[in-house]
Amino acid sequence: MLETIQQIPIEHYVLYSSVLFVIGIFGVLTRRNAIVVLMCVELMLNAVNLLLAAFSTYLSDAQGQIMVFFIMVVAAAEAAVGLGILVMIYRNTKSTDISLLDKLKN
Repeated sequence: MLETIQQIPIEHYVLYSSVLFVIGIFGVLTRRNAIVVLMCVELMLNAVNLLLAAFSTYLSDAQGQIMVFFIMVVAAAEAAVGLGILVMIYRNTKSTDISLLDKLKN
């Protein structure tokens, strides 16, 4: 299986990961729905995970795959905390629109 993964040029992984990361950045910068913003952040983390795993496999070094597990832990914590905050925002504003968060200053 290692030979099969290494037959695909590393440039394809870099290109695919870059496209996913740019889509995530575009979503974070343009969307107003907090759920979509959290999904775009997850997409960016997954793009980094893909690139780390690809380089790790391509170079036959396990350090990148170990970093993938740490990033997955951070992503899970971010999702749990983010959704908890989102539930509290929805209770206060009855919306998940992030432009309405100015109301919470008072």
